[in-house]
Amino acid sequence: MSEFTIWMSILLAGLVTFYLRYSFIGYSHRMQTPAWFRRALRFVPAAVLSALVCKALVYYGGALQLTLSNERLLAAVVAAGVAWRTKNVLWTTVAGMLALWALQALGL
Repeated sequence: MSEFTIWMSILLAGLVTFYLRYSFIGYSHRMQTPAWFRRALRFVPAAVLSALVCKALVYYGGALQLTLSNERLLAAVVAAGVAWRTKNVLWTTVAGMLALWALQALGL
């Protein structure tokens, strides 16, 4: 495959990707979405973030780690308790990070 063909393939893939993503934003004023769909879209960021965080917590070192030796999972439990008690994102983040660093320093 020539260098020109490779670059044209990359350019075409980029343009197709851009158009597909832009079509939802650029043409959204032309279509009317149902109210139930707009309400459902509000939960997408939280669902995506939860999926990413949960995978990072329980899948560690190439295997599922649901044991007390998983310091990430223990720190998440601490952070969840702080979140439930304070309902403050800053304190939740600080508590979770401090718990993680402390558990890693202790070697648990």
